[in-house]
Amino acid sequence: MQKLTLGHSPDPDDAFMFYALAKNLIDQQGYEFEHILQDIQTLNERATRGELDITAISIHAYAYVSDQYALLPSGASMGDGYGPMLVAREHFSRDEISGKRIAVPGEMTSAFLALQMWLGKPKTDFEYMVVPFDEIFKTVNSGKAEVGLIIHEGQLTFENEGLVCCADLGAWWGEENDGLPLPLGGNVIHKRIAGTERKTI
Repeated sequence: MQKLTLGHSPDPDDAFMFYALAKNLIDQQGYEFEHILQDIQTLNERATRGELDITAISIHAYAYVSDQYALLPSGASMGDGYGPMLVAREHFSRDEISGKRIAVPGEMTSAFLALQMWLGKPKTDFEYMVVPFDEIFKTVNSGKAEVGLIIHEGQLTFENEGLVCCADLGAWWGEENDGLPLPLGGNVIHKRIAGTERKTI
């Protein structure tokens, strides 16, 4: 049995996506998968080094790893009318946010690329700090950052943390692009694996 490393984040949508594989509920056709749970920025970085056989990554990151990895046709994450959100302890306008320190979940995340597009500025022209996605609420509430760029289940729970939504970048993207969804994440497989095997996997 061939063993393959499979990276994905511990957030609920990835847990749902990979549940059947993790629990051996589907025919794995002679493969054994070692599930590696890490935050998406770490997975993006590991993909740049070609460390994992299969991994979830940000669509933004795929541009940096397409020489090593092929994009799989299933398992994508799309923001259809919603997406990464900018949250704060009080409502800020776009102009105000551009002058605030923003906690972001990683420079290679699709959320961070969408933020730059929404602000109309490259990352060198605004202040931000990278923190794990599950620490953004704490970072904003402690005052270390004034605004947080949230992904995953944080988009559903930010109000429980006493925060307000300043902007939904997925909704903004749809308004700017005739209702098209915002591409956020996908699954990739390393090209060191033969093409016929990749198709089976």
